[in-house]
Amino acid sequence: MAMAESKNVLGNDLQSCCTSPMTGFYRDGLCQTGPQDRGVHVVCAELTEAFLSYTKAQGNDLSTPRPEYNFPGLKPGDKWCLCADRWKEALDDGVAPLVDLAATHEAALNHVSLDELKANSTKD
Repeated sequence: MAMAESKNVLGNDLQSCCTSPMTGFYRDGLCQTGPQDRGVHVVCAELTEAFLSYTKAQGNDLSTPRPEYNFPGLKPGDKWCLCADRWKEALDDGVAPLVDLAATHEAALNHVSLDELKANSTKD
């Protein structure tokens, strides 16, 4: 899906989530998705220690650098495109990081409600 065509959960053009570190399934800074993205990496989240510990315990270690994949390892405060289902699991378990609605792809609404996203938003 081309950037100009991608919409966020508010119905506006999808904004960049983060370029340092470079995020997104396509590593273009955007939480876009497509047929190859089986994890649906569409929720732009500001990571916390609680979430990083939680996702590591679930088998997805986002903290440890993996140079062979050009992955720097993430720390609290970094923004990252998360799998929609993992974010929802974290929400249900009380450790979901805050989301940037303008940078969260509309496909997230297939996994989580807009009200849940808004209640956990980085902005008013």
